[in-house]
Amino acid sequence: MTGHMTPEEFRRYGHEVVDWVADHMGRVESLPVRSQVAPGDVRAALPASAPEQGEPIADVLADLDRIVVPGLTHWQHPGFFGYFPANTSGPSVLGDLVSSALGVQGMSWVTSPACTELEQHVMDWFVELLGLPESFTHGSTGGGVVQDSSSGANLVALLAALHRATGGRTVRSGVEPGAMTVYVSAQTHSSMEKAARIAGLGSDAVRVVPVDGDLAMRPEELARRIDSDVARGFTPVMVCATSGTTSTGAFDPLDALGPICRDRGVWLHVDAAWAGVSAVAPELRPLQAGVEWADSYTTDAHKWLLTGFDATLFWTADRAALTGALAILPEYLRNAATDSGTVVDYRDWQIELGRRFRALKLWFVVRWYGAEGLREHVRGAVALAQELAGWVGADDRFDVVAPHPLSLVCLKPRWARGVDADVATMTLLERLNDGGEVFLTHTSISGEVVLRVALGAPATQRRHVERLWTLLREAHDWLANDFAEAAATAEAAAAEARAARAAAAAEAQAAQEVEAAPEAEPADPVEFSTVPKAVEAERDEETSAVE
Repeated sequence: MTGHMTPEEFRRYGHEVVDWVADHMGRVESLPVRSQVAPGDVRAALPASAPEQGEPIADVLADLDRIVVPGLTHWQHPGFFGYFPANTSGPSVLGDLVSSALGVQGMSWVTSPACTELEQHVMDWFVELLGLPESFTHGSTGGGVVQDSSSGANLVALLAALHRATGGRTVRSGVEPGAMTVYVSAQTHSSMEKAARIAGLGSDAVRVVPVDGDLAMRPEELARRIDSDVARGFTPVMVCATSGTTSTGAFDPLDALGPICRDRGVWLHVDAAWAGVSAVAPELRPLQAGVEWADSYTTDAHKWLLTGFDATLFWTADRAALTGALAILPEYLRNAATDSGTVVDYRDWQIELGRRFRALKLWFVVRWYGAEGLREHVRGAVALAQELAGWVGADDRFDVVAPHPLSLVCLKPRWARGVDADVATMTLLERLNDGGEVFLTHTSISGEVVLRVALGAPATQRRHVERLWTLLREAHDWLANDFAEAAATAEAAAAEARAARAAAAAEAQAAQEVEAAPEAEPADPVEFSTVPKAVEAERDEETSAVE
């Protein structure tokens, strides 16, 4: 098994691998959703050293089943309701296979023109598909690019905002310590604070704006904090608004935040990592009313839109600020097309220099499903979530605890008085996840632990949601009964202890009374017979008669 794999060998073994993948897709529902291995199990099953000689593909596939699959948490399982979906699909896998086979490094237009221009075109398609502003198209002042993650997209948005806010000074002299500010809410993804650290601003530059009862950023508080910072000499750089927060799916009011940012010259970035793709369904677009105010916008096709990780869609309305922050051209990258200024070199739109042909799998997905297929997928998940929320709301054992306009439902079990609700809810969660049929995660709302149910996996059907609901109720009842029995046992023990204490107290009281009583005077001796008087009288009569 040495030497390069020939095209003929690739064809033969490729069929075996595709068969393995298809078989796995077909049987994933029978596997436990969450991996059941212990830390270190996977490494313990692997040889200490790399193989000296090549091995057959059949052996590799056997070890996939023996070592790798047991160590997987199956994100494509129909019972996966944790985090957010990380969808893939057959067309996406095939597109990724082609991309891997081509081995394109698409850092510049000249390194593969199709890699760049197909990506530009697909990103322009999605501007229309999602109802985004025309300024995000490549024919305008902006454009779109496929990033590796929304975390990376948040960082490049911040760098572009810094470039614009300082007139490019940050590129030349870096960030002035303690001079600039970024605005988020308590519900904003943690990657925004990480971006501030990486960009050199530091965590102290991040201002947390309060949220309202629906966990959305309060516009009046944002305006007040920006104005206060300006009055104190700070330079506000960026506001990160969220459309569909990770924790609860909350939506910040873009239509109110946009004018505040425009009037104060602050870059508005919209992080719509999970929820943004829902806008393929026109009836769901009002959730993001005001998106036209955004200077940049990100959403993940790899979460809910049937495309394998990594496929973050990122747009900006000001590509000059983006490339101004990121472009650098050493001599070895110079070429006539770049010098002409007529092409896009995507290396200037991202942190990394190199880049894969990510747009190919996205293209496969759009071509296979079509716009209507994408809408149907999103609408199906939303409908299932609304049905689940209806069941929860009608059951006196649970509460729905946050708005749920899309496919995320946050619910809180009710527990009897005296039960530690957070501990009980986490116990329920672990019981469900340990069972292997479903996988959920949790979050905290108003300081209380709640359960998150995120729908959207392509394999998830109504029967899987019904099964989840059954498991939730069964686990709640089992725990509630267990808590009730424990409470009854504790109460019985407490009653017994109280009775014992009462008896001991009574005994002690009696002893004290005896000790406190006065001693009686000695009585005169009294002679008495142990024989009853009636018997003595009879004996006297009998004696007289004999005499």
